[in-house]
Amino acid sequence: MSKEGAFDLASGVGGKMSKADVLCAVEKYEKYHGFYGGEREEREANYTDMVNKYYDLVTSFYEFGWGESFHFAPRWIGESFRESIKRHEHFLALELGLKPGQKVLDVGCGIGGPLREIAKFSYTSITGLNNNSYQITRGEELNRIAKLDKTCNFVKGDFMKMPFDDNTFDAIYAIEATCHAPDPYGCFKEIYRVLKPGQRFAAYEWCLTNSFDPNNQDHQKIKAEIEIGSGLPDIKTIEKCLEALKQAGFEIIWGKDLTEDSPVPWYLPLDGGQFSITNFRATAIGRCVTKYMVRALEYIRLAPKGSERVQNFLEQAARGLVEGGKKEVMTPMYFFLVRKPLSSDE
Repeated sequence: MSKEGAFDLASGVGGKMSKADVLCAVEKYEKYHGFYGGEREEREANYTDMVNKYYDLVTSFYEFGWGESFHFAPRWIGESFRESIKRHEHFLALELGLKPGQKVLDVGCGIGGPLREIAKFSYTSITGLNNNSYQITRGEELNRIAKLDKTCNFVKGDFMKMPFDDNTFDAIYAIEATCHAPDPYGCFKEIYRVLKPGQRFAAYEWCLTNSFDPNNQDHQKIKAEIEIGSGLPDIKTIEKCLEALKQAGFEIIWGKDLTEDSPVPWYLPLDGGQFSITNFRATAIGRCVTKYMVRALEYIRLAPKGSERVQNFLEQAARGLVEGGKKEVMTPMYFFLVRKPLSSDE
């Protein structure tokens, strides 16, 4: 870890909140989750606060370990992690049929890594919707650096109640983001509302697979670890996801769990038995190095108190994701492509 990287990580923990408030935010966030006695209903009722706290706390860790695009991707033999991430984003643009000049919405855009890649790939104008002020500020800075600030922008808003008029966008996508919604139907209904008739919405969704057994304690532990470490109210099944899309009014074109066709396991970057030079920080060894560096930074007060606890629940997520992947009980990339009909009687 370079000195510059360590400083950026330490200074970013907590986002825009006061560094003195970080520990309190960590404690409140933890209490939302089942590992600490929290209930699903409470997480869903307070999802805005929970998810905002989560991203205030973890964004600097994500960017440090994962880069600007906070998502997984199927990977081919001989393909680097970074190449797979870009290809995954390009695939989404191709499935949407993006064309130069179109107005596109990225729902839950993070700091805009996919937004910038897709905008450059497709020559479209993309708006990133995000409810986290710190991530928007960081995304705007990265847009300026990439010289995309004239064609791409960010809007602060809740994807359960979007600040856009009906029939605004030519295409909409979401990358591992709508899983944060407390009610998938409510989220998809809003996406349906702001999408123009006849146009498409595509997404990669975190879902439980048919192999998940709600009566299996190991499966429930995996689910709980992923939820606390990833800021999720409740991971839905693939069936519930598709049902919510249909209820919202979408016509399903096709859907598939893309992990099924990935020659390289999607969870490989997090697997403790693997080593990677190009993506070292995301590996188990890299995360261990980060853990002890964060502990040292917190001790000398460069990182706010509570930083190591953030690293700890991110490590819980990594364990849960690896186990969930190996047991095939969850997928972070159930892909679906849907269409808003031209009219209600089409």
